[in-house]
Amino acid sequence: MKLFDVYPLFNITPAKAEGSWLWDDKGQKYLDLYGGHAVISIGHSHPHYVKALTDQLNKIAFYSNSVRNPQQEQFAEKLGAVSGYPDYQLFLCNSGAEANENALKLASFVTGRKKVIAFKKAFHGRTSGAVAATDNPKIVAPFNANHEIVFVPMNDEAAFTAALDATVAAVIIEGIQGVGGIQLPTDAFLQFLERQCRANGSIFILDEIQSGYGRSGKFFAHQHAGVCPHVITTAKGMGNGFPIGGVFIHPDIKPWSGMLGTTFGGNYLASIAGLAVLEVIEREKLIENAAVQGNYWIEKLKAMPTLKDVRGRGLMIGFDLPDDKASVRTDLLHKHKIFTGEAKPNTIRLLPSLTLTRTEADLFLTALTEELK
Repeated sequence: MKLFDVYPLFNITPAKAEGSWLWDDKGQKYLDLYGGHAVISIGHSHPHYVKALTDQLNKIAFYSNSVRNPQQEQFAEKLGAVSGYPDYQLFLCNSGAEANENALKLASFVTGRKKVIAFKKAFHGRTSGAVAATDNPKIVAPFNANHEIVFVPMNDEAAFTAALDATVAAVIIEGIQGVGGIQLPTDAFLQFLERQCRANGSIFILDEIQSGYGRSGKFFAHQHAGVCPHVITTAKGMGNGFPIGGVFIHPDIKPWSGMLGTTFGGNYLASIAGLAVLEVIEREKLIENAAVQGNYWIEKLKAMPTLKDVRGRGLMIGFDLPDDKASVRTDLLHKHKIFTGEAKPNTIRLLPSLTLTRTEADLFLTALTEELK
């Protein structure tokens, strides 16, 4: 059987990894400044993380959510404390797309409405956004063929106001838009959305799937704006490569048996992986490191006259290249052995591990300077 060919691939086969570094099957060493779409939060093969998963694997890896899972409870308690949301409730799933599906489902249950407002290229996930019907008569899918998702421009209060009405179940926005090339909602815009949602009875959802878990220099990017969403979705950095997704749910939203469901979400291994990540983030002060190294990078990048529109927070940074420098990302990889991300047409994205050192940051700056000459 062949793989379904949907990913453009570099002819590189990683064989091992440690910290911010990868080695391919030929022994070539690479600096990884992309971390698999911001997935690698505490560095590749962190010893505390590896030991925690190995120990758990030798006990029990998985059982369904029909029994008590102490690891899941421990993870939830630590996550609430480290994130600054100890009074919220946590629903664990497997991916960002699944987290957003469940967030939208919750919004429709709570409001009885079907319309969603999202922002252009700022709606995370590979699924349809519609929640499929189930066989459980108690859970009639709130989103069906008649639901409506309206996309409006980021930071455009007038366009948002025109789209908002009494049928809006939810407003969903990324703390920092990732896939579209690192775009930031302003703090004032997030505050405006929060006010409008509360006045309209709509659920305010922050998609922190890529921008959360300390990447922005705070645990969640929206915390820079001081807003308090009804629902927060998260995933990528949660498990440092182990598939985990989560939905933070405001304490005013009350659960009922069978309201949401998942087969693998919050399994023993996932819970231990998530707990290990939080322990490393806390012990090694990685959120603070993301802020320090990110501010350093942004300052240095903004001083490069060739670059256009350097933007981001912490270790989630994007910048645009002029048309005649469109090959820089490929040159960084093949000539300097540095992985970065991209967004079309000419945006480079930086999403390294939160363990990034000043030496590693400077290696990138030196290589970039050489390619921009």
